[in-house]
Amino acid sequence: MKKTNKTNLLLPDVISGSDTGDGKVLTVTGSSSVQPAALMRLGIFVPANKCGQPEEVVDASEILSSLELSRSEGYTNIMITGPRLNISTDLKVWMGVIHAFSRYGLVGNTVQLSFREFAAFCQISSKRIDSRLRVSVRDSLTRIRGKTITLSTIGSESVYVTGLLKTGRFNAGDDTVELEADSKLWELYRADYLTLLRKKPLNALPRQEAAQALYTYLASLPEKPADVSFSRLRARLMLTNRISDQNKVIRGALSKLKAIGYLDYLLKKEGYETFLRILHRNPNLKP
Repeated sequence: MKKTNKTNLLLPDVISGSDTGDGKVLTVTGSSSVQPAALMRLGIFVPANKCGQPEEVVDASEILSSLELSRSEGYTNIMITGPRLNISTDLKVWMGVIHAFSRYGLVGNTVQLSFREFAAFCQISSKRIDSRLRVSVRDSLTRIRGKTITLSTIGSESVYVTGLLKTGRFNAGDDTVELEADSKLWELYRADYLTLLRKKPLNALPRQEAAQALYTYLASLPEKPADVSFSRLRARLMLTNRISDQNKVIRGALSKLKAIGYLDYLLKKEGYETFLRILHRNPNLKP
């Protein structure tokens, strides 16, 4: 990875300049997005839940405790709170945010671009661009901006409050989108935390939010992951119905991932718990 000055590090430095360790640089393209693995493993982007609470609380203490910001300031309690972010719209808009920073954030952590171009980064067809879509994207940016990350230490008054976005603004007058990121979270986008999220499996699962959410989680796991319990998968989906019904949703989602050619797996039972054993993942969906 190229050497950079941490005090002036910009998101493009850590996105387009990130190396996987095997000589391959992670880049944002029309077919793939570079995402912080932590956000894919946590219940940040989840299936829509009409009956659930609109606000979500995610304990990210364990997975984000190794961030330099956490270690340097002694933060041990890290909570992510705010509106529930869905897979169908919010994840697409978030991938558009990452794409915009990778393309235009060369001189600062604030970028501005036309709504039409931003929609393309979100993989939204130009034929769908109308006033209704603009409202949908505006509302999504509002939800993403409302996702708060609070870092603190139990028993101490020290606290740092930030968010997935520092600013997200849609200007209807000149039809532009303005985005600003918190540079103190630069390490979240380093190679150690990044995962390459192929868009093909997401596009192959229209309106299948549970399967899409599980895909983003499975894509963030290491090459040879340990078996994953259904308890962990339920926590990732953040569903609120009965456990038996949640397990049915998970089984159905796994079947869909297998049907599109992404996942080969086995399920095994240990006592009352079911575990997922991943045999193979193929983000290109080719045999």
